[in-house]
Amino acid sequence: MKSVPISSIMTKNVVCVSPDQKIIDVKCIYEKKKFHHHIPVTKGKKLVGILSLIDFMYHIKGAGLNDDDAIYNELCVKDIMTPNPYAIGPDTMLNEVAEELSKGRYHAIPIVENENIVGIVSTADIIRFLMKQ
Repeated sequence: MKSVPISSIMTKNVVCVSPDQKIIDVKCIYEKKKFHHHIPVTKGKKLVGILSLIDFMYHIKGAGLNDDDAIYNELCVKDIMTPNPYAIGPDTMLNEVAEELSKGRYHAIPIVENENIVGIVSTADIIRFLMKQ
């Protein structure tokens, strides 16, 4: 595997949410955006958490697709996110990231620089990169 910085394959324009947003906003992102299944949670640009599709689905159990379901306006992102997620810097090498993702604990990793989110990389990003090689 080539030793290239992860910044060369990461998604740069990351869709993020704030901890205080209602999860109805998250539902809209999952329905309408091309995104990673993980949404970084930020205050300003500072990474404070991450929200996975599994976290979201677990907490809305039974709510269905109806936006009027009370759960969507009762819960905030901070109620269901994973705080202080594992993150790496943009200069981390692809082989290191691939090794970490292969352990199965993460399926996407936020990329931060000076505590600010600058990207995200997933197993799918790495697979696509390798297929082009």
